[in-house]
Amino acid sequence: MGSSVPLKTSPKPNCVCQPEPKAIFFYNTRGKRACSSPDDTFFFCFSVMIIRISWLLQILIAVAIVALVSGSPIFFRTRDNKALIKWNPPVDEWNWTITPRNEEPSFVPSNFTHKLPPSANETELIAHMAALKRNYSRLLWDNDKSTNLPLFVEKALKLLNLKQVYYEVEHSVMSKVSCTACKAGAGLLQHYIKTGKSKEEITKMIYQFCVSLNIQSTRVCEGVTRLFGSEVVYVLKRITIGPNEICSFVIGDACGDVYNPYHEWEVSFPPVPKPPPRLLDIPVDKAPTFKVLQISDTHFDPYYAEGANAECNEPLCCRASSGPVLTPASGAGRWGDYRKCDTPKRTIDHMLKHIADTHTDIDYILWTGDLPPHDVWNQTKEENLKVLQETVAQMSDMFPGVPIFPALGNHESSPVNSFPPPYISSPDSSIAWLYNELDAQWRRWLPAGVSYTVRRGAFYSVLVRPGFRIISLNMNYCNNKNWWLLMNSTDPATELQWLIYELQSAEFSGEKVHIIGHIPPGHSDCLKVWSRNYYAIVNRYESTITAQFFGHTHFDEFEVFYDPSDLGRATNIAYVGPSVSPYYDLNLGYRIYYVDGDHDATTRQVVDHETWIMNLKEANQFGYPIWYKLYSARSAYSMPALRPQDWDKFIDEMTAQETVFNLYHKHYWKNSPRRGICDGECRKRLICDARSGRSHDRRALCGHIEARIDGTAPAPQTWRAWFYNGLSVSMSMIMQLPQVAYQIPKFVLGLG
Repeated sequence: MGSSVPLKTSPKPNCVCQPEPKAIFFYNTRGKRACSSPDDTFFFCFSVMIIRISWLLQILIAVAIVALVSGSPIFFRTRDNKALIKWNPPVDEWNWTITPRNEEPSFVPSNFTHKLPPSANETELIAHMAALKRNYSRLLWDNDKSTNLPLFVEKALKLLNLKQVYYEVEHSVMSKVSCTACKAGAGLLQHYIKTGKSKEEITKMIYQFCVSLNIQSTRVCEGVTRLFGSEVVYVLKRITIGPNEICSFVIGDACGDVYNPYHEWEVSFPPVPKPPPRLLDIPVDKAPTFKVLQISDTHFDPYYAEGANAECNEPLCCRASSGPVLTPASGAGRWGDYRKCDTPKRTIDHMLKHIADTHTDIDYILWTGDLPPHDVWNQTKEENLKVLQETVAQMSDMFPGVPIFPALGNHESSPVNSFPPPYISSPDSSIAWLYNELDAQWRRWLPAGVSYTVRRGAFYSVLVRPGFRIISLNMNYCNNKNWWLLMNSTDPATELQWLIYELQSAEFSGEKVHIIGHIPPGHSDCLKVWSRNYYAIVNRYESTITAQFFGHTHFDEFEVFYDPSDLGRATNIAYVGPSVSPYYDLNLGYRIYYVDGDHDATTRQVVDHETWIMNLKEANQFGYPIWYKLYSARSAYSMPALRPQDWDKFIDEMTAQETVFNLYHKHYWKNSPRRGICDGECRKRLICDARSGRSHDRRALCGHIEARIDGTAPAPQTWRAWFYNGLSVSMSMIMQLPQVAYQIPKFVLGLG
């Protein structure tokens, strides 16, 4: 281990109400107060008038569920601008520098000789063989463009011009309409707290409106209220920011970059100069490699029932409790279902046996989280722990002697997305029940020395081979639906400062590092302040971090990182692995990586990767699943290597050539027959996602991409056009707000 450099931590913000923002001892990295859209003032005037109308008020109250379940509580102040309840969270004084680092390699290579997938140059030589194996039924099913929306929903969305909004809510791509609804709901909850209503009264009110407005079934409304009520009110009473700040914090750039001094912070770097970056070489041809399996988002449903109702009106179907089966077509398939259903045990068993039989030379496994199903209204701590224990035992039995490096998903907690930082230590609220069990279960694969950080924050660092380290992060501390972070978002559990210490030590020791986690740092579910700090860390240690691996989205994708001072220079790559769960409209999948192995010139880069899938429609139709390789990256995308600059060039090709993008879109959906046509806006979004290793910063990262796809730069706007467009947008927001209020609770629960 190299000598360490003491790191200086930026002081944590005090969460009591401050007399002036400048008195807070952390940084506004943007240097000025950011403004929201120009039509906000106009809309505010109309909102005040509309909210006073009783029927709309009732609809808006339903929007309060957004704040209840998504981590969007609000605060109120007295007329003299003082908070009614002051909250001063304990200062986290953990000294990460005295925590012993793992210095012993965790596994011995099995000396497998791995045959890499064919390169782009070899593809033509075997094209005729691939043609012989082509399944023509897939070509027919690729033309199935069903959106799986009920007919009345399709008509209503077209009539009200809300289809785009519905899509955004379903896919975590929020608009200004959603932002406005969030602010309205936050304001209403503020009113109820201000008038002194009790926790019981607030939760009862939310339950009644959830049921009366048919937002969800009675049992879902009851379960959500029971699971989230008391903890949300606890946070509600202790934060000192208003609806504008809350919704910007939770939703991100769709709500404007509102200056929020209570949630602006920066990590501290040691006074060690960054090594000069150098152009990465292509890994040595035919050099030894590690074969690595990534499994993500299994979402095992122990209550899945073949033939059960797959078209229920709840967040998760295909269970005996999902209601009557009205038509033969609405019954759940034997091996899973494209509708809102998770993975049956027989399918997971079959997949793991297939992997063990097909890939007998796996060196180690990356397991990137989300084990429980999507029944978020009906979960208990005991049920989630049981799923954890059963799946860990299953992985151990299927892959004896193979090292497994796990990461924590956002569904492992109960309630979902609830991960309080270490200073929340009361028995009723502490997350120790989960982290202690993770330590006990993961210990069969991890060295004993990581126990402390696993129990503290579910993150760890392991030396895999001499000169090669894996760091697993708990990405729930960047989750903007983890509403505990509204109390204090400053580097929860001191995870990022610990990461800097680990990376600096690795740099001193000449180690290369792979980072694994669940939520991708560039995804809209990741807090922009956390993501911005993480992006800075990756940039500082670009010579040390050679790959990143995440899950969460259920799609097959990637994120490229760039030098913040030169957004044309790619510095790093994050691979986002496909989900095992078909939830929803997806085939099942897993990923195989070939990593530069043990030799003198090793780069520890990913040399190539393959995605394997199971066509769910075929499996249910013919009664037996067949797993096959969908594609390998180098061959499919004609890439010489998988370096950051190669992926950046591929993004450029997708932008310029629609045929290249269409191939990526097919793989993104794991060749699902349920995928629809990707229009221009869809294309811009997916390409921008690939370019966004930093969340909620699409304007800086993707403006030129969007202009190229549109074929022209946006024309300058006159003040008259600005005024009338603002008027039109504001009025459309008001008229559409009731319908949006109906859909938003489904998004924040993960019900969509």
